[in-house]
Amino acid sequence: MGKNIAALAAAGLLVGAGLAFAAPASAQSWTMPNLIGKDLQGAQDEIQSVSDGQVWFSGSTDLTGQGRAQILDRAWIVCTSSPSPGAPFTTTTDITFGVVKKDSEACP
Repeated sequence: MGKNIAALAAAGLLVGAGLAFAAPASAQSWTMPNLIGKDLQGAQDEIQSVSDGQVWFSGSTDLTGQGRAQILDRAWIVCTSSPSPGAPFTTTTDITFGVVKKDSEACP
């Protein structure tokens, strides 16, 4: 009887593991809009809007090489985006905008 209980317990673990590792439903994807020339806040808002709020995080990089943090997003202009405009993105895609200061710097 002890062997039967052990076998059932092992089977239960396998079934549980199978359920834990079940394939996710097909991921939804969206098309990256052309956000070049928009302020960073507007670009972030557009990503959230296009994805119906499913993608809410994007990164940004100071393209001047000075390593400045983008604290006030409306003070920065988008020069580049990854993925590029027209490319697909999903909830797992790393979205990054290359930016410069608005009204005082040109895109490189």
